[in-house]
Amino acid sequence: MSELRNLRVALLGSGSVGSQVARLLLEHSEELSARIGAKLELAGIAVRNLDAKRDVELPQELYTTDAERLILGADIVVEVMGGIEPARTLILTALQQGSDVITANKALLAAHGEELQAAADRVGAQLSYEAAVAGAIPIIRPLLNSLAGDNIKRAMGIVNGSTNYILDSMDRFGQTTEEAMQIASDLGYLEADPTLDVEGYDAAQKAAILARIAFHTELPADAVYREGITKITAEDIATAKQNGQTIKLLAVVERVEREDGSEGVSARVYPALISREHPLAAVHGGKNAIFVEAESAGELMFYGAGAGGVETASAVLGDLVSAARRHVAGGPGVSFKSYANLPVLTIGEILTAYQLRLTVADQPGVLQQIAGVFAENNVSLATVQQSPSKDTADAATLVIGTYRAREAELKATLERIAALDAVLSVDSTLRVAEVSA
Repeated sequence: MSELRNLRVALLGSGSVGSQVARLLLEHSEELSARIGAKLELAGIAVRNLDAKRDVELPQELYTTDAERLILGADIVVEVMGGIEPARTLILTALQQGSDVITANKALLAAHGEELQAAADRVGAQLSYEAAVAGAIPIIRPLLNSLAGDNIKRAMGIVNGSTNYILDSMDRFGQTTEEAMQIASDLGYLEADPTLDVEGYDAAQKAAILARIAFHTELPADAVYREGITKITAEDIATAKQNGQTIKLLAVVERVEREDGSEGVSARVYPALISREHPLAAVHGGKNAIFVEAESAGELMFYGAGAGGVETASAVLGDLVSAARRHVAGGPGVSFKSYANLPVLTIGEILTAYQLRLTVADQPGVLQQIAGVFAENNVSLATVQQSPSKDTADAATLVIGTYRAREAELKATLERIAALDAVLSVDSTLRVAEVSA
């Protein structure tokens, strides 16, 4: 081993992921060196507070508060500190000096991914970010490499383990939204600001990254249509069960043909009904899964741990080994180009099937009125289920399934239905996930 070249690794951040990256680097140093053909030297770990309590015990001399000095001369910089700044500035500094960069920072990539890639390209550095989407699950490299010769039609999946844990607990154990959220919080599944999870912001950032890679089109996170899970009720869960479905917060990115024959890209995050026979329905607890549909390869599914310190560290180390091997072999980093520049479609242009739950007056002619409004707005009914209302006297519950319709047409339909005297309330509107397995 003494004959091998040394590669200096600067680590930015020592939270749950960073501390595990450092531990694994130190514990498996010789084996990693054998795989790479060079020794990985952990030059230091940049932190905000030298005296903070840490989950993993590491040599104190590795810690520094001077991140700028640490990255000078580093061959590879690993950023797991999170947030936009100072992470963006530090990564740009590293790339400008020719260091390869590995990051798990989904928020930064969703907001500034194109800028960071351009900085890497200018000097032939490598920018890698497998850990930014779905934790330990390999999805970035398969899209960039294994499927590079194929055309991705759609990627759809569960990319936020916290919301999956909440919805799964409601479905399997009968918990209310509030109860499931509290347990998820107690277990440490939710972010310090839980709205990042339950309102879909985290999933939207990951959807933006997936869309950019799958469709070679720059797509900022604020262009992703987003709905969270806070409006999902126990009644929604029960209705889904009765119909052989479950509810999952899905991130969907797909290439869509528009009415004029041109193509665009759609990226959206929302709770959706999915058949219990589909593989995604069997994703329980805090796990993640992504279902990919490619033109030639067909249907592929990637499943595993979507979070966790040591699990995410595995993805970071995979990128680190790959970057180190490039240093040994020589040559510039592999660039990624958003060459397609497809237009990003609004949610109003998307065709989707829906399920509506209404409380209506229990009187003759109500269903006929409602069906008429659907017909006038070009939305076709697929199924109608009627039962006595559990909560309102002299009222009935209607569960209406539609065929695929444009979001804009469905919205107009709902507005007119809500205005009918016989409709006491529109209790729920859920999209039905379009699946082929």
